Amino acid sequence: MAYILFANPAILSAAGMPFGPVVAATAAASALASLLMALGANFPIALAPGMGLNAVIAYQVAPAAGSWQAAMGLVVADGLLMLVLVLVGLREALLHAIPRDLRRAIGAGIGLFIAFIGAVNARVVVVPASTVAALSRAPRAVLPPVTFGSLRDPETLVALLGLVVTAALLARRVRGALLIGIAFSTVLALVLGVAHLPQGAWIAVPRFETFGKADLRAAFVPQLLPLLFSILLVDFFDTIGTSTAIAEEAGLIDEQGRIPGLGRLLVVDSLAASIGGLFGASSVTSYIESAAGVAEGARTGLHSLIVAALFAAAAFAAPLAGIVPAAATAPALIAVGFLMCKQLTRVDFAAVDTALPAFVVAVGIPFTYSISHGIGYGFISYTVVQIFSGRARSLHPLMIGASIAFGAFLVFA
Repeated sequence: MAYILFANPAILSAAGMPFGPVVAATAAASALASLLMALGANFPIALAPGMGLNAVIAYQVAPAAGSWQAAMGLVVADGLLMLVLVLVGLREALLHAIPRDLRRAIGAGIGLFIAFIGAVNARVVVVPASTVAALSRAPRAVLPPVTFGSLRDPETLVALLGLVVTAALLARRVRGALLIGIAFSTVLALVLGVAHLPQGAWIAVPRFETFGKADLRAAFVPQLLPLLFSILLVDFFDTIGTSTAIAEEAGLIDEQGRIPGLGRLLVVDSLAASIGGLFGASSVTSYIESAAGVAEGARTGLHSLIVAALFAAAAFAAPLAGIVPAAATAPALIAVGFLMCKQLTRVDFAAVDTALPAFVVAVGIPFTYSISHGIGYGFISYTVVQIFSGRARSLHPLMIGASIAFGAFLVFA
């Protein structure tokens, strides 16, 4: 998760936010939220500003709201609204209303999603901006959405060699395989000139210039309510997908398909969103990279406590946080994605009425490059299939409501 310390400020700087202070805000908000998860929920999930959510806020919400301060005000309101939904039991009830095969597909889809992110970070897969621009001008143009990288690229070489080492360690069941792989890749990156030691001081006093700057008045502007709903919807289902995937991977699902202690987890996650807005770090949410800790045996909040301590230290060691390049973390992302995909083996593919929507979820998440969109398409397809196969009475009312909400979101957002 260390990459978020620089990825988040890089994205939010597009909204006019200062890079250095956002690094400190990202570390502090992540540390506080992860600490709350450890002490309040005792669950092996770490929290940090959500990738995807920060892009929505930087490139859509902030320009429409008029300032990054107003955008952060909407983030604070998002967390408070989610907290209300948790306290009335709606958020937890919806999670338990989702069929288990769909929940397993969510985990596999997120695995494919982060594996693709790893491939992009490794420059094995390249998504050129020119292709996106050309497609926006001519939707029918026949253009490759992605291209393959070059083995002559030192970043690609670092990532691929790191992946080989990581895979070999996993095959030998070596504990700490992912961390060893990252360490190996980082050393190799330093040797090849892909990464560099920081110049000057390696430790700096954090500056929290964005703390307390959220403009809460934005939540009461009628024209901004659609933006608030968009943030709420994305945050709502991203958390459901992540918590389900981690719980499945950790074996924390009970015989009834429920996650023990889910209510406390969702309360912490809701508070974390508001914490992120208050610090000026975007919405803080549960992180799918927590699967790396689960893969190493994490089952309790001790995992979150350790992550919190490391984030707190990172606030003071911001110059050092950038030593590990994206190419060095890419093998871990790909490996974790692979491990999460095994959940598809537990889907009952003989039951087409649930297996087909599960397939839509699993492939929809990486294909749309959005966890929320993939889940939305899967929910809608599940509801439609159940209705037209004569099983409408088996549909949970909350699934119907979620499908309608997703349909409205996909049409009007």
